[in-house]
Amino acid sequence: MTETANLALPLLAPAQAQKHVTVNEALVRLDGITQLRLASVTETTPPAAIEGLAYGVPTGGVNDWAGQDGTVAIASGGGWVFVSPSRGWRALVLDAGALAIFDGAEWRVGAQTMTPNGASVAIKSLEVDVPLTAGASVTTPVLFPARAIAYGVTGRVTSAITGAVSTWDLGITGDLQRYGSGLGLPANSWVNGPGAPQVYWSPTALEITAQGGDFADGTIRLVAHYAELALPDVV
Repeated sequence: MTETANLALPLLAPAQAQKHVTVNEALVRLDGITQLRLASVTETTPPAAIEGLAYGVPTGGVNDWAGQDGTVAIASGGGWVFVSPSRGWRALVLDAGALAIFDGAEWRVGAQTMTPNGASVAIKSLEVDVPLTAGASVTTPVLFPARAIAYGVTGRVTSAITGAVSTWDLGITGDLQRYGSGLGLPANSWVNGPGAPQVYWSPTALEITAQGGDFADGTIRLVAHYAELALPDVV
């Protein structure tokens, strides 16, 4: 046996020369995958190798990641050390701000459960900064995907809202106050709008509506919180 069964750490051979090389490689792998944090699981092109930073290599990795689909790439010594994760490994994906489970082929961001045949429930929070343009209302990008089970929306004013507006409301088309009403204008004003879970069968954006006048400027950081269901694997 040349490596450990679970973490694939290289083992020393009897009378091996340069033992420190093998030991150091094992330590680099262990340091990279303990309390596993992945900077991203969607980048296909290797970024600058920042010592110790790890990535989940998706399908289609190129350059130094070519042929390493599904592995964890750990930056070390200006290059990369690759570790093959096992089904059931968990990691925090930093650019998604969510936990993920490895299903044997890819990282399922937000997954909280996974059946033997791959069905799962994912809990996700999608964050976006919304610049307010002049007018009575602003429509956000799509924040709830199709078939999402929406729990609510939170947010914070990151740049003070200006204009003739006195307050603002947050909702969706047909229910403009679903996630908040009478909301504040200064920086750090906030909204915490939970609601009874609702299924959005089609991709859904939010509507930000001015009260008392029109928006002139400002920025609101909004976060949509929702669940998604995944089918069992194809047979």
